[in-house]
Amino acid sequence: MIFGLFAIIVYMAEYILTRKTRNIASSAVHVLLNLVFGVGTVLLTLYTSSPVLGLILVALSKWRVFAVRLRYIWLNFKSNLLDFIVGVSVVLITYYSGNALTLDILLAIFYCVWLIIIKPLTSEIGTLAQALIAVFLGMSSSAIISAGSDPLAIVVMAFIVGYSASRHIISQGESKGYGLLTLVCGLIFAEIAWLCQAWMIVYTFGKTGIRIPQVAIILTLFTFLFYNVHLAAIKRDGEVKMSDIMAPLIFSAIITAVIVLWFSSPIFNI
Repeated sequence: MIFGLFAIIVYMAEYILTRKTRNIASSAVHVLLNLVFGVGTVLLTLYTSSPVLGLILVALSKWRVFAVRLRYIWLNFKSNLLDFIVGVSVVLITYYSGNALTLDILLAIFYCVWLIIIKPLTSEIGTLAQALIAVFLGMSSSAIISAGSDPLAIVVMAFIVGYSASRHIISQGESKGYGLLTLVCGLIFAEIAWLCQAWMIVYTFGKTGIRIPQVAIILTLFTFLFYNVHLAAIKRDGEVKMSDIMAPLIFSAIITAVIVLWFSSPIFNI
């Protein structure tokens, strides 16, 4: 009953979004429905004590991906993979955090903000924010759920996250070697995840239930650097000068060095 209601809400929200013209009333309804969907996804996961229905609801929210001719489904799926990662990560983190009220509230609020404000952005800053968020959440959920399992699990998930984030960044501009570059980025993510999984550092914050894997921070910084290198390459027709990326390179290197050298004594090691 509850799941069916949320499924109807998802369909209505997506239907309103696809309308060619949207007045104030339809925009308000769309925002309201996304608020219900964002909070409902978290509540449904908590209520059922299982991620299954939450994951199905996230999948149903992307029904338009499959409502096309067969030859376009794979392309649509890749284009929407970043949003899938965020939605799935919210559900999985909610489930694996247990009854952590503070974290559950933060996740519900964040998911609503993602659906209403962040996800529709098309600017350069918006693209960067979307990629960074997807990498951080995607790698956080991957590290947490892969604890104690086969190391191959986090490697595969890291590849998917890296591929999706790099594809999202590159797709915003015109670049050569599109497919190869995204695959290389995915492999770099997988390699870093494989190196980190041998000593998985996870930072916790008291009884809030918030857990931040070190690998999520490192790969988020790498994504930030990748974005700036890509942006510099676009502006100079493929040529990248060190002066163009010096600031983000130094910033990323310093933060990575600090957390690896001084914050690698975990509060707990999973």
